Amino acid sequence: MTEATTAETGAPTGGVRTLLRLEGLALFLGMTFLYAEWEGSWLVYVLLFLVPDLSFAAYLAGPRAGAIVYNVAHAYLAPVVLMTLGFALAEPLVLSIAMIWLAHIGIDRALGYGLKYSKGFGFTHLGRIGKAQEPA
Repeated sequence: MTEATTAETGAPTGGVRTLLRLEGLALFLGMTFLYAEWEGSWLVYVLLFLVPDLSFAAYLAGPRAGAIVYNVAHAYLAPVVLMTLGFALAEPLVLSIAMIWLAHIGIDRALGYGLKYSKGFGFTHLGRIGKAQEPA
């Protein structure tokens, strides 16, 4: 990424970007480990792991709608609320869904797939991805 592009988008670079990606990896590993300790069904894990990516379909309505729906599905807010409710209500399935959802978000962040800007799918809070990516 060039300095001008970095300044325009506010995307992190260097050690900050690496730290954010490592946090994603830690979230993925932590939630997967907790899920294993919770003795959740691995069939449920496999079936639900990619469900947040169904939000890609919203890009059919345009980049603004796509970014909004993708970000709702890939932000920490909803799964953390779900996890809190799962604990409060002692609902194992709710907890399982929250852990799987957070694991999904974690691996996406570790791989560099950040929250999207309405400019297009390739513009994320972790930098540009895909064909739109510029050399670092």
